This record gives sequence, structure tokens and C-alpha cells, in this order.
Amino acid sequence: MADAARNPVATRRVRIATYNVHSCVGTDGRRDPERIARVIDELRADVVALQEMTYAADLAIETRSPVVLPVVEKYEHVLGPTHVRADGQFGNVVLSRFPIRNLSRIDLSEKRREPRGALHVVLDAFGSELHVIATHLGLHPRERRLQIAQILARARELASESFAVIGDFNDWLPGRSLVRVLDEVVGSAGAPKSFPSRCPMLALDRLWVHPRGSVLSIQTHRSELARRASDHLPVVAEFEVEVVATSTLVQAAG
Repeated sequence: MADAARNPVATRRVRIATYNVHSCVGTDGRRDPERIARVIDELRADVVALQEMTYAADLAIETRSPVVLPVVEKYEHVLGPTHVRADGQFGNVVLSRFPIRNLSRIDLSEKRREPRGALHVVLDAFGSELHVIATHLGLHPRERRLQIAQILARARELASESFAVIGDFNDWLPGRSLVRVLDEVVGSAGAPKSFPSRCPMLALDRLWVHPRGSVLSIQTHRSELARRASDHLPVVAEFEVEVVATSTLVQAAG
């Protein structure tokens, strides 16, 4: 009982988002990274996964400094390029306000298809480990089936941990959804429609949190700026993580 009194379990709220930024090209055809950064600022998220992000070809892959979107100074960056194009490296990015404990990159590429990947980031969320798997899956059902199997295997390894699986899953076929296996294993908190941003009809951008009961809300971010900045809307979830509270954390949580 004395140990429990010294170390009570408390909860803290986390906001997490996924956002396909379409190389920062908006629905008006204009490339504007600063506009994307302003949308990210609107989200007020602790963690943001970006897809279709382009950054300089000579940028060191292990950098943590905020050089991809310089105006987003409150985040560390984790880079997951999938290939190099004429305008630079292209792929996934994770932004985090939490300290980064560990990082692994998962190759999800299939032969004769566009290279794909995922980032598995371990974060220190108020002293507790939070795993985030962020990805952008392929357009063909066969490759998505194999990619989801890899992500599901990683998620099953984390069954006793707090984790989130987020990204653009390109899953839109009614009655033939491939991500339903994640709904069954992780538990779905809902799938708000996020594409196209001007008139959302498809839930391409998805977010799962484990344990499912920790999810407080999940929704698309539908500001006028977000409707212009990319062809996808961000999807944002809020959930609770358990922390072993010090007296300071208990006071803050109260």
C-alpha cells in the first residue's frame, strides 16, 4: 500500500494527428510549406505524422532539428524517406513534442510498385513509453495486404504497450476493406472522412490507438486553411496514457 501511495497511477492526455500534405501543394495548385505549417499549428497536437513530404536531397536522415518545416519550431523531426525525386527526398515524417527514445524504419516496398515505408518511433510521453507506427500504404490491394500484414505483426509485438498506428492507408473499397484486420486486432475508434479535402468522401487517413478504451475523441480537422493547404484533411485523436505519477504529476493531473 505504501508503494501505491508513493507511485499512484495517473493519466495524461495526448493529441496525435496524421496528415498527407501532398508535397505541400494545395487545392489551389500552389506549393506553400508555410501554409502546411500553419495547419499543423492549428492541430495543437503532440505528435504529427506527415505523408508525401518533400525535403532537401542532402538533408541528413538522422537529423532531429526542425529543418523540414522551419516554422514548426516546437517539434523534433523524424525522417523516413521512401525515394528521391527531382525536387528532393520524399516520404514520411513524424513530428514530436515528446523526447524520442528510439526509431526504426520499416521497408514496406513491393516489387514493381512505388517504394513505401513506415516509421516506428518510441516516445517518452510523460515518462511512459508511447510507440507510434506511421505509414503511407500503396495503391494496389495486393501490396496493401502485404504491408498491413507487416504492420499488424509489429502491432502484435506491442500488445502490452501503449501504441498508435497512423497514416494514409489508401483503403477505400466498400465491403473490401483491408484495414478491417486492424479494427479487429487494435479496435476502431471510428474512421472520419478526410479525402478530398474540399468535400470529404473517403476515410483514407486512419488512426488506431491501443488500448482502445483510452481514446477520447477522433475527428477530421476542417478549418478553411486545411481545406486549401492539401487534398487531404488532417485526422486528429485525443487519448490518455497512464503514467506513474510523482507528486508533481498528481498535482498537475488534478
